[in-house]
Amino acid sequence: MKTLGLLGGMSWNSTELYYRWMNQSVAQQLGGLHSAQLLMYSFDFAEIAAQQKAENWAALGAQMIDGAQRLKAAGADALVICTNTMHLFAPKIEAATGLKVLHIGDAVARELTKQHITQAGILGTLYTMRMPFYADYYRAQHGIRLIAPSEGEQQIVSDIIYNELCRGAVQEPSRAQYLAVMAALQSQGAQAIILGCTEIGMLIEPQHFPALLILDSTRLHVEYAVAYALNQL
Repeated sequence: MKTLGLLGGMSWNSTELYYRWMNQSVAQQLGGLHSAQLLMYSFDFAEIAAQQKAENWAALGAQMIDGAQRLKAAGADALVICTNTMHLFAPKIEAATGLKVLHIGDAVARELTKQHITQAGILGTLYTMRMPFYADYYRAQHGIRLIAPSEGEQQIVSDIIYNELCRGAVQEPSRAQYLAVMAALQSQGAQAIILGCTEIGMLIEPQHFPALLILDSTRLHVEYAVAYALNQL
């Protein structure tokens, strides 16, 4: 089994899910007392969020590389960035460490391709929805087009992430707002909805919007990373 290095704490609520689900997956597949071989570097998310708001991307990139190098020094065989937004730095992290980053976009796109889906709606932070790195990766690497909500809807989606989900709060009115945004994405041609923030699965599950395939990026990322660790990819 390979040792995975987790860049976590962005936020700790979703990182907790990564840790739990990875261990559960390994236990289910290998049986007995088996669990995942994991190393973790967990950031103080208040510092990360403040840098994001200030658009201080150079400082954030340096922090991510520093965390990744610490994981490499500790013995990680590959890296898992436990957040969609900070995959902005995946290429720089790979270049700086020489370690493979198990990209969340590959994990989600693999399922979209399996379902013959070529365009999907994306929900996430403002940075994931507005900055080109995320949609560009899906298009260039997998030929998949992402459809983002309107600017006003993007603000609603992102505010709920930072003000509620990253604080562990799950509220029904917010779920209703998300479902309205998802319906709008469907009307624009989305064949599926990507929960492109690792906290959104706390709020939205497939049964909440049965009209479309709902893909939880966190769960798919966990499955992808565990498959890599168990030499199944």
